Amino acid sequence: MVWKPDVTVACVVERDGRFLLVEEETGDGLRLNQPAGHLEPNESIVDAAVRETLEETAYDFTPAQLTGVYRWTRPAGSLSYLRFTFSGQLGKHHPERSLDTGIVRTLWLTRDEIFASSERHRSPLVVRCVEDYLAGNRYAIDALIDCS
Repeated sequence: MVWKPDVTVACVVERDGRFLLVEEETGDGLRLNQPAGHLEPNESIVDAAVRETLEETAYDFTPAQLTGVYRWTRPAGSLSYLRFTFSGQLGKHHPERSLDTGIVRTLWLTRDEIFASSERHRSPLVVRCVEDYLAGNRYAIDALIDCS
C-alpha cells in the first residue's frame, strides 16, 4: 500500500497582535482553524494559499514566506495531511463576498486566546503554526517550484 497524504495549505495572518482564524463546521462540531484547505488539481501551492484565504475569509492575501511544512495524522484513522503554512500580507477585504461552505465566521484572536481555546482547534497544527510564526520561522517561498 502506498501512503498518500492530503496536501493542504494554511495561512498565519497577524494584525495588531491578533491572528485571523475561521470558525468552521466539521464532523466533530464547530472548530477553529487558520484559513486553510486542500490543494486542487493543477494548482500551485502558493496559489492555493491565496485562493483558500479569499474563499474562507473574504480577504486578499499575498504569501511572503513559508512558515513551515507539517505532517499530521488524525488520531482516529490513517488519514494524513501534509500542510504548507504561509505568512504574508493581508489585502483588501471583500465584505460582499460569501464565505466558503462550512465557514461560520472569521475571528481575530490573540495568541493567548488561541492557546486557551485549543480544545476547539481543528488540529494541533493551529497552535504549532502560531508558535513557529512567533518564533520567527520564515523560509523563502521560491523554494516551492511548480513545474506544470
